[in-house]
Amino acid sequence: MTNPTQPIKDLKKVQAFLKKTGLTPGQAAGLAATGAATRTPRTTRTERIRNVDWSAGMTRSAVTAPPRPLASLEARDVTAWFGDHKVLDRVSLTMPAGQVTSLIGPSGCGKSTFLRTLNRMHEQVRSARFAGSVLLDGRDIYDPGTKVTQARTHIGMVFQRPNPFPAMSIYDNVVSGLKLEGIRVSRSEKDDLVEKNLLRAGLWKEVRNRLAEPGGSLSGGQQQRLCIARALAVDPRVLLMDEPCSALDPTSTRVIEETMTELQKEVTIVIVTHNMQQAQRVSQQCAFFLASQGTPGGIVEYGDTEAMFGAPQDERTRDYVDGRFG
Repeated sequence: MTNPTQPIKDLKKVQAFLKKTGLTPGQAAGLAATGAATRTPRTTRTERIRNVDWSAGMTRSAVTAPPRPLASLEARDVTAWFGDHKVLDRVSLTMPAGQVTSLIGPSGCGKSTFLRTLNRMHEQVRSARFAGSVLLDGRDIYDPGTKVTQARTHIGMVFQRPNPFPAMSIYDNVVSGLKLEGIRVSRSEKDDLVEKNLLRAGLWKEVRNRLAEPGGSLSGGQQQRLCIARALAVDPRVLLMDEPCSALDPTSTRVIEETMTELQKEVTIVIVTHNMQQAQRVSQQCAFFLASQGTPGGIVEYGDTEAMFGAPQDERTRDYVDGRFG
């Protein structure tokens, strides 16, 4: 490295030195005069963390994690069976990165089955079969070289009814996914993960002094947010939500919806809902599923949520969103 205590006569060398060190010409001249340093000054990791304004709500784990691009999800010709019964037929859908996509339609049209194919949960049913592909940022999660656990780490799920481990502490509920995924972290890193993800799920302020209490001691809405924090702890790129508010009161539903709005800045979200008002409130894209007269489920219409509810292109969509059936 160039020594600032030595005279630099070549202009190009001077410019390269200033660019590499980040010093102004005056600072470089001062160093040369005093011989105070021969290396580029660096800020240590500890100093960077100490300089963060923690009162702004940022956690230590957030400081060290670099930002990453949001992920898109695309289903191509997805077909699903339970035994000999075909429940979905060649469904294709693009779920844009950083947006909430809602799946609506009457019961039995294949919405939840489709959602489960997006992270291979469909495979848990012994008689289930699948055809087609699901691309996460262009890579097929059904590729033979992709492990099921890997797919589910990148694409998490929150179920219809809150399902925390009731006897496990709130703290241990949040980090339980790490053990299941074989992720090893230190105790201090776990502390950071618990705080960070309870904050992301909108639950930290309510439980920060109750982390040792069992997850089953929380209210229904709090339990669902705990499940969201647990899903987020393994750092998924996409979050699937299967009617997450169907068992909750209006106040808890509002909190969950506010949480989704905040989370879409960090993860892509796909939600199944029977609540038309909720679909309008939280989603930017919407897909209407329908299965009629014993035929497999499929998408009737897909597009911008506002347009889907305000000016649907298909008469069946209009009848459904207007409450004429379903």
